[in-house]
Amino acid sequence: MQLPIQSQSALYAEPWEASAAPADLARIARAADRSGFAYIASCDHVAIPRRLAEGMSTVWYDPVATLAYLAGITERVLLLSHVAVVGLRHPLITAKQYATLDHLSGGRLILGVGAGHVREEFEAVGADFDGRGPVLDETIDALRAALGPEEYPEFAGERFSFGGLGQLPRPAQERVPVWVGGSSPAAVRRAAVRGDGWLPQGDPRDRLPAQIARVRELRAEAGVEEPIVIGAITEPLYVGEPGWPVGRRTLAGKPEELAASLREYAAMGVHQIQVRFRSRSAAELTDQMAAFGADVAPHLDRSDQ
Repeated sequence: MQLPIQSQSALYAEPWEASAAPADLARIARAADRSGFAYIASCDHVAIPRRLAEGMSTVWYDPVATLAYLAGITERVLLLSHVAVVGLRHPLITAKQYATLDHLSGGRLILGVGAGHVREEFEAVGADFDGRGPVLDETIDALRAALGPEEYPEFAGERFSFGGLGQLPRPAQERVPVWVGGSSPAAVRRAAVRGDGWLPQGDPRDRLPAQIARVRELRAEAGVEEPIVIGAITEPLYVGEPGWPVGRRTLAGKPEELAASLREYAAMGVHQIQVRFRSRSAAELTDQMAAFGADVAPHLDRSDQ
């Protein structure tokens, strides 16, 4: 699941998040760890211009700092950047941050990357907004080298090159998985050709099968034989009968009913689903997470229902 509190866009933040504290974020991360969630995720924005602040808000925690803090108070849950706008930084800087995070967490990092969409953010740090797609492609290639096992990684590209520069510690994982976010044709191609996973950006159920087929087609054309992890972001969820207006798009009801609906994603070829729960407080959210882990998740991999 994407963590609340750390990003508070008007598209999805609940009212209670505005006054939440770090202790609430820690409580939710521990609940994810305890309830069997695969990963917790944190977003990435450096600065939000005034023209976008009303909708996006300016609350965007730094993902490396956030995930490192939560790594220290959890044991097994994986740590996903969803997504790191790596074009804002030189690949060696990104590699230093995330290699350290993977090292400190005992190999729990999934590096989710994306192109970004806020022009002013790029311009403020001197990054190339108009060329962000090609920059991201090369950055992924550079990060493959910089996050590998070598103390002195080497890479030579059109925009970045490095060699003879040592970076320790190395990641705990031999290969840090890179998941590519986005649903545009360019993002789908990037995920298919360069990614270990694909994180679609809100594709509805009726659009996912065609998108997944395109990912597989492009991957085969590129000759990439390694499997790719296909993701999806589900509709908002509420386990049980809410007793308050949770919105018409929210899936609510008995655990078996929710599981039956969510299993439809697996039938499309989805391997992991990112969930978001409607809630009125941090306590209600952690209760929802516990109910999902105990009563819904055990039914998700049953194909006989």
